[in-house]
Amino acid sequence: MSEQSAKPYLVRAICEWCADNGLTPYLAVKVNAETRVPVAYVKNGEIVLNVGASATRRLTIDNDGVRFSARFSGTSQEVAVPMSAVAGIFAKETGYGFAFTMAPNPAAALAAATAPAMPDIDSALEKDLREAKDAKDPGGNKPRPSHLQIIK
Repeated sequence: MSEQSAKPYLVRAICEWCADNGLTPYLAVKVNAETRVPVAYVKNGEIVLNVGASATRRLTIDNDGVRFSARFSGTSQEVAVPMSAVAGIFAKETGYGFAFTMAPNPAAALAAATAPAMPDIDSALEKDLREAKDAKDPGGNKPRPSHLQIIK
């Protein structure tokens, strides 16, 4: 029998804790193909959603994900976030909450693993500069240390 993830339980707990303390729960989401959110508010593949009782209707947080209806610029929209896309839950006012590690995108991980290695341009440039400097100063004369002394 496989163990269930603790993530949905922690998300529900922080939401309840926020409600009990008069705080606003915010859900950080990594947007993917399975996520239904208003795309106009997505920045860098992420969105932060207010999941407080005053901002949502029919909020459901179960082991599969978070679902609710909310208004965005006056228009009611249905939001569905799979639990795998939840990056964190925190209180807006205090920042207290949890951040979750995200499973890497399998396609991106495969592309990174199979990409040809690129030469390190900076290291090659530094080597060329050292060689040019050595050619100008073949004796390898180092700069003289300072002749000044600290007197107490």
